Amino acid sequence: MTFEPLSSDFYGFQNSLSDKEKEVIVALREYLEAEVRPLVNDHWARAAFPSQVVKGLADLGLFGMPWDETKTFENSAVFRGWVALELARVDASIATLVGMQNGLVMGSIGVGGSKEQREQWLPKLASGELLGCFGLTEPLSGSDSAQGLRTIATLVPGTDNPDGSTGPDSWILNGAKRWIGNGTIADIAIIWAKSAEDGQVKGFIVPTSTPGFTATKIENKQALRIVQNADIVLENVVVPEANRLQNANSFRETAAVLRLTRAEVAWAAVGNSIGAYEAAVGYSKERIQFGKPIGAHQLVQDLLVKSLGNITASLGVVIRVSEMLDEGTQKDEHASLAKAFTTARMRETVAWCRELFGGNGIVLDNDVIRHFADAEAIYSYEGTREMNTLIVGRAITGKAAFV
Repeated sequence: MTFEPLSSDFYGFQNSLSDKEKEVIVALREYLEAEVRPLVNDHWARAAFPSQVVKGLADLGLFGMPWDETKTFENSAVFRGWVALELARVDASIATLVGMQNGLVMGSIGVGGSKEQREQWLPKLASGELLGCFGLTEPLSGSDSAQGLRTIATLVPGTDNPDGSTGPDSWILNGAKRWIGNGTIADIAIIWAKSAEDGQVKGFIVPTSTPGFTATKIENKQALRIVQNADIVLENVVVPEANRLQNANSFRETAAVLRLTRAEVAWAAVGNSIGAYEAAVGYSKERIQFGKPIGAHQLVQDLLVKSLGNITASLGVVIRVSEMLDEGTQKDEHASLAKAFTTARMRETVAWCRELFGGNGIVLDNDVIRHFADAEAIYSYEGTREMNTLIVGRAITGKAAFV
């Protein structure tokens, strides 16, 4: 397979990637078409996780791209965005898996971990030897996580040993988390908790086998059904000081991780739109009504053109916001605007594409209703449209409307 920009990339933005980045995109497309696309509808219908894809994704280097300890070649944030888009155009749940592992879990250790923690954990996560989950959201705390966390970390000072030395400190975690992707299949969890000592949010690497850690799958979910979301309960979970993220001592570090991943969620939103659009274009050429393909009818072309317009505008936004990350100029409000704008456009696009199918659009086998349903989860996670809007509004006016 040779590299060609996606037909939905109407202005050919993807041509600006380096030769090596294009090579990886080609390998990724081949893997997705051969190994992922054939199984996603079945697994989505059963809300089951295809564990066999983890090694293939890891072998492509997708879990370790940004981090010095694990990246296989120099790559840009723009390229990593294209990877998220390519994943989501086939299946948004698989894109979410990579985003959680590479962005939220490895990102927490990459941003908040010490050199020793990065060397210990990042290679194992990059290889797929370990899967992680990211525990921030709680049953009673979502958008207000900066102030509203109820999970508490209590410091237990080290004890004096007979030889005069002092044993290591440890922490006891108590609380609950909700909507934690990978929660029931993860080997480790990044848990964010408020310190009982100073009231600051701190991060912890918690093996899911730790006594007192319980994860229960959330059932009857109707979006991103392949993602194994869980309720997590922490009851007197003991975590050694060595597993506290040494450079994550306030919510500022948590926010830095979210900022890095929020733009990639915006890219995934564009990819999810493209998946629906590609299905609609194909159907418009095959479905015959009134003696000709429906793509020859004016109103159908209108739906396709509006969808392509949304995709093209969204590509301009996500490319620039990732360029800003590469330049070191991206701020919270830039990532938030990208997430809010692209997910709103995604909702319009997947609805227009589903509409084009008529009644056939609600059948999973036609590859549009999955993108339609998954859009609802993408629209809400990594900051709702409302919260991201208020972050941008604060930047515009200098006034915080959510404090």
